[in-house]
This record gives sequence, structure tokens and C-alpha cells, in this order.
Amino acid sequence: MTIFRLAGARPDFFASAPSLAEASSLLPHGTYTTLRTYDNGRRVLRLAHHLGRLHEAGIPHGPDVDEAKVRTGLAEVVKSAGPGEARLRLTYANSGLFVSVEPLEPLPESLYREGAACVSVPVRREAPQVKDTRFIPTALTAYHDLPAGAHEGLMVAEDGTVLEGLTSNFLAVREGILHTEDQRVLPGITRGLVLELARGLLPRATSAVRLDQVPELSEAFLTSVSRGILPVVSIDGTAVGDGRPGPMTRGLSHRFDALVEREAELLSP
Repeated sequence: MTIFRLAGARPDFFASAPSLAEASSLLPHGTYTTLRTYDNGRRVLRLAHHLGRLHEAGIPHGPDVDEAKVRTGLAEVVKSAGPGEARLRLTYANSGLFVSVEPLEPLPESLYREGAACVSVPVRREAPQVKDTRFIPTALTAYHDLPAGAHEGLMVAEDGTVLEGLTSNFLAVREGILHTEDQRVLPGITRGLVLELARGLLPRATSAVRLDQVPELSEAFLTSVSRGILPVVSIDGTAVGDGRPGPMTRGLSHRFDALVEREAELLSP
């Protein structure tokens, strides 16, 4: 795993680290966004939205975060990850833009076919709307403490609302209506795409679900750049629906795959 600083015409080597998560510990605290490549490292999805996330966190629209220059820099960086797809983390810290890159290791197909188990965790973000690198060690500790077989930890608000995963957004279908928290979670890029794709497929609620409503859910799923759409089949040992990925989740997954095929942009000509 390699870290580069994106400044000037070409990326400059900054440091190496064992993993993307540990790379953040080598940088000053900052805000970040994570993305992945498609088409053997040639394409990315909604890069402008990822840069918009940095700007919304207060990052100036300066030359270091110019989309054209970032796109060119990422194309160079991806080559260092070798063949196949790459996972990238853009971090704005100490008035500089850094990119960490590693080969993307996709989740097993069986997890998408059979669904994932989740558990609630006693963790919350201090600033839910900002993707702050200071939360990364907290998430890593929480992952280490997850019971065997649990794929993701779900953060729950004081009022019992299921907010989001440690590194994902959470959506659920209850009584034919799509539920997800809006105000107290990170506005994930993939989550936003899924909400676009859900229009016309099923209505959306104005509120998220509570932990005590899990037995009433027919489907649930996680969204993130690395996961795409991952079905959730149990929460704290309680089955979601019939304990198998549901038709709405599968339908949205097909729509998402088609969107990636249609909209993923070349990093460089």
C-alpha cells in the first residue's frame, strides 16, 4: 500500500503502509473520501461527487483539488497498484491532498448470494456529516471486537434508530417502504446512487428504522464504495425477512451494476 501526495503535474511518493487504514495514521488528521476503480483500473464512478465531499467539509477549491488534475494524478497512482482494480483514499490534510492506493480485494460472491450478518455496536461519530480520519481508529477497534461471523457493526442512536455501519450506510425495507437515516449519518456516495436508483421502484420513508423494528423488516442492505450493495440477512441474531437476500435488494443491485457500466468515467484518455 502506497501513499502519494498529489501536487503539481505528477504524484510524489510519500510513504508506504501495510493497509489503507494504517496509511491514515501516517498523515495529519483530515477529511477523506474512498473510491474504487472499474474496468481493470481504467474507470472511476462519480469522481466529482467525491471531490465535492471534500469541498463540503471546508476544503478550498484550489489547484490541489482541481478535478482534471486529480483525475490525471489518480491515473498515475493506479498504475502502482498493479493489474486489476484498486481502492483509493483521497485525504486532504495539512493543506495538502494525498492519495493512498492498494489492490481491491472484492468480497466473496457467497456473501452477496447468502447475505451478511450484522450486530449493533456502542459506537457513534462525533461529527456524522464529515468523513474525518480521526474516526478510523475507532472503527478498527470496533471491527476487532465484532463476534465471529459478523460482517459489519451498526451504530445505533440513543432513540434506538439504526444509523449506519462502521464503514457503510444502512438501508431497510419495511412494509414495502425504503428507510434510511438522513441527518445523523455520512451522506455516502453509493448510498446516494442507490436512492436515485430506488425512485420508481419503491417509495421512500421520511425516517429510518429502529433496532426494535428489525423483526418487521422484509429486507436490509449495506452500501459502500467497496461493497456496492450487500444484502443483510440478520441483525443481532434476528433474521431480516426470511433470512435471505430479497427481491428489492437484488433488483437494486442489478440497477447499480448497470449504472456502473453506463456511467463509470475514464481516469485518463
